[in-house]
Amino acid sequence: MRHDVQDWIALNLVKGLGSRTAYQMLRHWQKPGEIFRASYEDLSSFKLKEEIIETILSGETFAQAEAHCQKLEAIGAMAITLADENYPSLLKEIADPPLVLYAKGNFELAFSQPTIGVIGARRASTYGQYAAEMLAAELASKGITIVSGLARGIDTAAHRAAIEAKGQTLAIMGNGVDQIYPKENKQLAVDVELSGGLLSELPLGSPPLPQNFPFRNRIIAGMCFGVLVVEAAERSGSLITARLAMEQNREVFAVPGNITSANSFGPNYLIKDGAKLVQHWRDVVEELPLGIKAKILEQKIEETNVQAELFTPTPLSENEQKLYDLMKLDQTRHIDELAASSGLAPGQLLSTLLELEIKNKIKQLPGKNFIRLG
Repeated sequence: MRHDVQDWIALNLVKGLGSRTAYQMLRHWQKPGEIFRASYEDLSSFKLKEEIIETILSGETFAQAEAHCQKLEAIGAMAITLADENYPSLLKEIADPPLVLYAKGNFELAFSQPTIGVIGARRASTYGQYAAEMLAAELASKGITIVSGLARGIDTAAHRAAIEAKGQTLAIMGNGVDQIYPKENKQLAVDVELSGGLLSELPLGSPPLPQNFPFRNRIIAGMCFGVLVVEAAERSGSLITARLAMEQNREVFAVPGNITSANSFGPNYLIKDGAKLVQHWRDVVEELPLGIKAKILEQKIEETNVQAELFTPTPLSENEQKLYDLMKLDQTRHIDELAASSGLAPGQLLSTLLELEIKNKIKQLPGKNFIRLG
């Protein structure tokens, strides 16, 4: 690991020094090593607290930084500094970019593609999870990197859908990249590593404290062309992320929801406030920079032409059509309900459901629930 990376990490480990102030200091001194060689008077000109100045002058964080570099190498992670060429270019534009991003995974391709944040409620509805999966998968398959926060609910659905679509996804964490939160997403984190990467500005070992997540949210908003809010309650982190995106001059997208649902407050409010209503992947792509949009839409035209030449839609049998008509896009139907409503024998029911899944007409969800795909 480069020697100057230790200087960056040492600066990042100074307790109480915010990224905005550190960024201002770097604009003055250019390199973090110069900050540690500055005089008391020069440091005082930035109106730093006395304990912060003492920490910088003592150089005590250098030993911590050296140990940190060793730990990063041991777990196969690395530190990407604000001066590095592979630091996300959009993230450099915000007022307080992280000095260091601790990264774990295969993120080179994910960084090189256009990025869209997909965020929403932790306690997501079936409709919300399906919408997140559908849109994230379609966007990922078009060469767009899906960025989210590895949280329960919408975040999890977005990451998984991007992976299943053989696309790229990045998880921005509110803790160290060596700490997985929530614990049930341990395997998902491994999959995200292989299909993009885990990123955090927090040092290794940092726990998932509540105060970390608003800072995490600014990174999600800052490194993306826009954020897509699928479901969010009235007071939620997703609305904070959307507000940050607006402040950072990013696009804000929202999936409309049922007005009687608490989780629909956020996206419906954002739409009233000027966010773009999203029903289809194209609604997002239309707002991307012209060159990126043209490339994706041309790719889609080519795919459509090939599909038209090679494939013709397979008609549904009578039983398949009967079951398909019993299902909805925004509501699951349990297998027992379908059995009662269709009148099909158990064997017929199971085989027909399987055929509909193979034809990509329906999807099976946990608990033997089924939902229509279009």
